[in-house]
Amino acid sequence: MDPVRNPYAPGAGTPPPELAGRSALIDEATVALRRTQVGRPTQSPILVGLRGVGKTVLLVKINELADKEGFHTISVEAHEGKTLPELLAPGLRKVLISLSSVEAAKEYGRRGMRVFRSFLDAIKVKINDVELGLTISPEVGTADSGDIESDLPDLMLAIGQAAKAAKRPVALLIDELQYLSEGEFSALIMSIHKLNQSSLPVILIGAGLPQILGLAGTSKSYAERLFKFPEIGALDETDAINAIVNPAREEGASFERAAVNQILTLTQRYPYFLQQWAHEAWNVAEGNQIRAKDVLAAHNNAIAVLDEGFFKVRFDRCTPSERKYMRALAGLGSGIQRSGDIAQLLKVKTASVAPTRSSLIKKGMIYSPSHGDTAFTVPLFDQYMKRAIPQP
Repeated sequence: MDPVRNPYAPGAGTPPPELAGRSALIDEATVALRRTQVGRPTQSPILVGLRGVGKTVLLVKINELADKEGFHTISVEAHEGKTLPELLAPGLRKVLISLSSVEAAKEYGRRGMRVFRSFLDAIKVKINDVELGLTISPEVGTADSGDIESDLPDLMLAIGQAAKAAKRPVALLIDELQYLSEGEFSALIMSIHKLNQSSLPVILIGAGLPQILGLAGTSKSYAERLFKFPEIGALDETDAINAIVNPAREEGASFERAAVNQILTLTQRYPYFLQQWAHEAWNVAEGNQIRAKDVLAAHNNAIAVLDEGFFKVRFDRCTPSERKYMRALAGLGSGIQRSGDIAQLLKVKTASVAPTRSSLIKKGMIYSPSHGDTAFTVPLFDQYMKRAIPQP
């Protein structure tokens, strides 16, 4: 079929033609935004799930909702190369400059800028006066200790007060939360706690891999009262079928039921993979119906694209010892495996590979569902490892 009309959108964070199976989460996020808007405390969502389940897509959707509701939005993606203050500073600067321009919030906005300058100086984040948009002195004694767990809450309170005065709520959206340090995550939680206590219109909505559940629990015991942690996983069968069939129908095409069943099996109903296989099947099909034979013909194309992109980009970040560990994990089969069994397969003691395991967790390649257990954060990655390293 015509590749120009291909409705499927495989890609990192790329919105699919149909956001199937996520309406309840979107509704919850909408309620959280609206409660924040009127100054009511709310449990905001922190989306938890493996790679390829659509967390980033949902954050993009929530960002759009926040924009429509009149929020100032700051959207960032955490990663290993930058600290949380470095990630937040440009967005916070823009918000404060905007809030300072509102007559009713001018004094609060100016104070927020002074507190912001104190924060930057103390945390050693370099943003000069030109980038700030005005020359301003720090607010002595506020957000200037150099301790992010103390300073970030002070800064967010100042921003919240300006946002309330301006009647312009603020939404902070952070993807890949697992890359934050324990101290940074704790500072965020404390900030939201203080904002809720003061009924200020600032909300944090985030997403990350399953290890953020442990990070949140370690950081602050009251995190579970501030946030909801909905687990985002594979779609159920009905929603997965809709994600495949409905976009084609909009283009005047259809799927043979056997073709749909094959895609469901091959992808295990993970949203990213549903898009990839449907995309490739569309491109090889002739006529206006995609048949089982088309899915079979497209299978190798889909695997090749994933191997060269989605999988390989993660594989390339790993050291030889980390790859060896992952190959052993893959050799035990799909799903959750005992860490001791991985070490046994490698013919070493569990303690000797603990640093490698820890490194892979920090890189977001694996996670620990419970003590002593290990699993890949990327669905189907065990199959890729067997292709990438045929012999362990």
